This record gives sequence, C-alpha cells and structure tokens, in this order.
Amino acid sequence: MILLNIFETTLPLTNPVLKFLLILVIILFAPILLNKIKIPHLLGLIIAGAVIGPNGVNLMERDSSIILSGTAGLLYIMFLAGLEIDLADFKKNRKKSVVFGLYTFLIPMTMGIFTGLYILKFSWPTSVLLASMFASHTLIAYPLISKMGVAKNQAVNITVGGTMITDTLALLVLAVIVGMTTGEVNTEFWVRLSVSIIIFGLIVMLLFPIIGRWFFKRFDDNVSQYIFVLVMVFLGAVLAEMAGIEAIIGAFLSGLSLNRLIPQTSPLMNRIEFVGSAIFIPFFLIGVGMLIDYRAFFKDLETIKVATIMIIVATTAKFLAAWITQKTYNFSVDERRLIFGLSNAQAAATLAAVLVGFNIILGETETGEPIRLLNESILNGTILMILFTCTIASFVAQKGATNIALLESTDATADDEESQEKILIPISNTETINELVNLGVTIKSKKNKDSLFALSIVDNNTMDHLADKQAKKILNEAAIAASATDNLIHELLRYDLNIANGITSVVKEHRITDLILGLHINKGISDSFLGNLTEGILSKCNTTTLIYKPAQPFGTIKRHIIIVPENAEKEIGFPFWLIKVWNIARNSGAKLVFYATEESLSFIKEIQSKHPIDCEFEVFNDWDDFLILSRNFHQDDNLIIILSRKDKPSFHHNMTKIPSYLNNYFKATSYILIYPMQSGVSDTSQIDFKNPTFMEPLEKLDEIGKTISKIFRRK
Repeated sequence: MILLNIFETTLPLTNPVLKFLLILVIILFAPILLNKIKIPHLLGLIIAGAVIGPNGVNLMERDSSIILSGTAGLLYIMFLAGLEIDLADFKKNRKKSVVFGLYTFLIPMTMGIFTGLYILKFSWPTSVLLASMFASHTLIAYPLISKMGVAKNQAVNITVGGTMITDTLALLVLAVIVGMTTGEVNTEFWVRLSVSIIIFGLIVMLLFPIIGRWFFKRFDDNVSQYIFVLVMVFLGAVLAEMAGIEAIIGAFLSGLSLNRLIPQTSPLMNRIEFVGSAIFIPFFLIGVGMLIDYRAFFKDLETIKVATIMIIVATTAKFLAAWITQKTYNFSVDERRLIFGLSNAQAAATLAAVLVGFNIILGETETGEPIRLLNESILNGTILMILFTCTIASFVAQKGATNIALLESTDATADDEESQEKILIPISNTETINELVNLGVTIKSKKNKDSLFALSIVDNNTMDHLADKQAKKILNEAAIAASATDNLIHELLRYDLNIANGITSVVKEHRITDLILGLHINKGISDSFLGNLTEGILSKCNTTTLIYKPAQPFGTIKRHIIIVPENAEKEIGFPFWLIKVWNIARNSGAKLVFYATEESLSFIKEIQSKHPIDCEFEVFNDWDDFLILSRNFHQDDNLIIILSRKDKPSFHHNMTKIPSYLNNYFKATSYILIYPMQSGVSDTSQIDFKNPTFMEPLEKLDEIGKTISKIFRRK
C-alpha cells in the first residue's frame, strides 16, 4: 500500500515527497547538464519548468506551493539586489540610475503605445497598459551575474537602480489604468497613493535599520538572524502592497535598508546567498517555466502575430535604452551587454499586469463573450514574450559577465608565493573568536581565500593535559567561523615559552603580512599586554598590526572614526594599513570619518575619487587635545587609531596616553589600534623595504591596491 502511494500512476503528481524530489533533481541536474552545452543554468530551470508543468508533460501543477515558493524566490532576487549593491557607488551614480530608469521606461512606453494604437489597432487604455508591460522588467539574470563576481560593476549598479524606477513607474501606470476603467481615478486616489507610498518609504528606510541593528546586537544565533532577515523581507513586501505598489519594491528597499548591517563578507550574507541560490530562486524560475504554453504557437495566426510583435518591440526598446545609456556614459560593449541582459527579461511585473488586464471585463459582445482590457491573444503573447526575453537576457548577460570577469582576472596577475597577503589571528578566548575572524575576513583582499591563519599557543612548560585539548578546540571554532564565510583558515598549534615568542616565530616562519590581536570584550589594555606588545611583538614583527576590542558585532557599526597622526603618509606602511581600512568600508558599507592633517587627507581624498566609498574628512593635527574628539563620537561608532612606535616619523608623545584614555573614557566602545609597518624595525616580515619593488604585494591585491601604490610612489 505504501509503494502504491509513492509510485503514482496518474498525472499530475500529488504526493508531496515525489513532487519535492522532482524539483530538487531539476535544481541539481539542470545546471550541470546545460552548462556542458553553454546554456545559462537560469534558462535551464525555466525550460525544465515548462517541460514538467501543466502545459508540458503535466508532471506537476502550478499549485499554491509552487506559487508561494516562486513568489519568495522573486522577492529574494530583489532583496539580494538591494543587499549586495555598493551604497557608496549607488549614491555616486544615482543620477545615472535615474537617467537609465527614464530611458528604459520612456522608450518602451513610446514604442509600445505607438505599436498598440497603429499596428495592433488597440484602444488607448489597452495600448498604454501593453506599453507599461514592455517598460517593466525583472532582474532574472542578476543571480547569474552575482555568481560570476561582477555584481559590483558600475553598469550593474546603475541598472539595478534604474530597475526600481521603471518598475515603479510601470506599476503606477497599471494602477492608474485599472482605476480609470473602474472610475476610481480622482483627487482622493492620488492623495491616498502618494501618502501611502511616502509612509511606506519612511518606515522601511528609517525604521528597518533601527530594528535590524537592535536585533543583531542582542541575538547572535545563526538561525534567528537568518529568520529575522526573511521576516524583514516579507514585511517590507507586505507594506509595499498595503501602500498600493508591488511587493518587489518593498523587497528591494528592505535590502537597501539592511545593506549596512550585513557585511558582504559576513557568515549571515553567505547563508542568505546560499539558501537563495539553492532553493528560493530556482523555485521561482521553475514556476516561471510552468507558465509557458508552447501550444500558443499553434492556436491561431492572431496569437502568433501579437506575440511576434510584442517580442520584437520589447527587445528592441530595451536594447535601445541600453545602447543609449552606453553612449551617454561611455560604457564598454560588455557593460552594455550587462545592462541589456539585466533589463530585457520580462517576468514578474509583466505577468502581474497582463493578469490584471485580462481579468478586467469592459463589457460583452453580442454573443455574450466578455470584452477584456487585455484579450487572450495578449495573454498568450505575454507568456511567449517571457520565454523569449528570458532566453535572450540569460545569454547576453552571461556573455557580458564572462568577458568582464575574464578581463578582471587577466588584469589581476597571479600572486607570487613570496608576495602573498597572509593574515595571522592569535586566539585564546572563545568569546572573541567570531569577531576576530570576521575582522580578518573583512580586511583581506577579495582574491585571498586561503591565507588566513589561526594561532593557539600552549606554554611549553605546562603539565596540564587539558591545555592542549582546549587549544585544539579553540582552533576548531575558528575554522568553523571562517568556513561560515566561505573562507579557509589554517590552524596552527604552537608550543612556546610565551605568547610573544610564539607569535613572532610564526610571523617569521609563515611570512605573515598582517597581525590581528584581540582584547577581551569587558577588559581594557592591561600593562602586561602593553609590555608584551611593545617589547615582544612590535619591536620584532614589522607587520601591519591591528589590536581589536569588539564591544558590539562588527556589522552593527554605523561609522568608523579613523584618527591619523601627523606625517603618517611618510611611513612606508601607510598604504598597507590604508587598504585594510578601505576594505572595511567596502565590505561592511559603514561610513569612514578621517581625522588627519591636510597632507594625509589629500592623499586619502585622491584615492576616494577613484574608488568611492562613503566617507568624510576632518582636519585634525593636535593630539594634545585628543579627548576633544570624543564629543563627535556617537553610539554604534568604532574608533580606529593609527599609532606609531617610538622615534618614528609619525610618533607623538601623547600616543603613550592612548591606552589610558581608552580604558577610562571608551570602555563601551569598539576600537581598533593599528601599528603600521615602519622602516628600521627588526624585519621578520616578507617585505624588503630596501628593494624598490617592495610595493608589489600591495599592487597584486586588487585595483585599489594598484591605485594606492601608484599615488604613494608619486608622492
């Protein structure tokens, strides 16, 4: 009896276990098989959905479970687009996003209205609604572009911003046309819509970050954090629908509002991307495929005519918008491919519009047939248009993303073993492991996937057998924390006379470039720690050394206040610590506020002009009044102080008071003390500062490293 229940003999399948198994098999094998013949896996899932759906072999119905999962997948795509977007670049390019948004809305609207009125002979309301379907688009290809590592490209940033503009305008057109056909478009309609949208925007953009920061500071459970993110996504979607706009706008704005709270390198971001790519987004693509009815090709000539015209107009209009944007902003051909690939696919908003229009009945014919705002030919034509535009978008986006990714990988020459970034994290306290590893992952270069080292030191003279087990346990926890961010950490267990000797020996043996030391969350800088640091480590290790006290989760920090001493730009280690700070801003989205002399700020401003991040600049050169800066500190700020060894160009006598200041006035504040590499230190690092090529390790990290190196050499 059980076997009969499992192995059904009728179609469509009704057994939930079999249905879920079938979908998982498709999600697993469709990309594997289609990648072999160079077909984008996104398209493979859509085709698979069409084959198994009610219009194919009818293995499965597009029932409520598919619709639910598919809706979640669509919202997930829009949420990821908002979450992964570079906010500094987004602000810098917001005018370009507006221009592209208007291009990709007005061109399809104009062509669509003309086509509807003069070629297809439709009425004005039908032609305008049809044109709005051409104007909207869905970021079907975004997961593909994100997976290939080009989601931060300027063209992608502009397209994502423009998508929100054109989709919002298209959906407003839908609301107006529906209101006109039902006689509800009046002053009250516009006031209600405007007020509800404003209230919705304020709640999501102002209240969501406050709620998110409160939650992440108090709950560090992985599951709870992920579920909280899902709640915020769907809450934003529901609020959008209550405001009278589409749920996808709410999901995107939810992503924007949580952008700064979920660093790109954090374990939570890794989980969000993993679950979306593995489950939610494939369900959406399969659900889109189930809508496709190949039989529409053969129904009648009118359907084929309407579908062909819709496909040609929609594709041509979106290409023109992408081409004009390329010419306007001097983008490359591959960047134009990204814009066109992202903006050509018609799915979510288009489908919503056609279903609404199909269900609006304007009257009846003499034979009693309903007269619909959008007739059956348009409905079937829309389904075919979804298939064709998604196919074109997938191929074009993959072509552009592949070429750009190859160009970036060609420009970034392979790291030489002798000049590789290597970050060492000594650990002894289980309470700070996650934050220290997260800092290491945040400051490293994007290409560095396997040059993190966790070190646990056991006293050589100890007779305690538990010490060895505890050290191995701590190292294992560090490995788990790194793996949660999709990074490998090398576990080093060292037996030595003391901690300082152990660290300096490992720095020399493994040619460490950066050292991260942790302070206890509830303790300050003790005299013993300070002594070991200055005499045992700083005098022997010429690495970029970061001393971190995590008073709150790194992702909940709003601003990083960086205090730079006079003559810091004259130190050889200046560019090496600066790129670490830059990576903090790039990967966390938090604002940087630099307090430095005019000379240092001019250097930093030049870098910021070429690689924009969200930052401010304040002239500061009086370390005698260091505590005055505390007036400018706010809750959720992190203090980063650049220090110096004695008798070096950037040393100031008041630096010796910094530990006391921190212990007395900044007990509840997170802070990072940075000791840069400096000439004249007993050099156990891999970098030979007497060699003119000592900047090569920095240049090989990424484009920012090249820029900083170039400016530093010139100045």
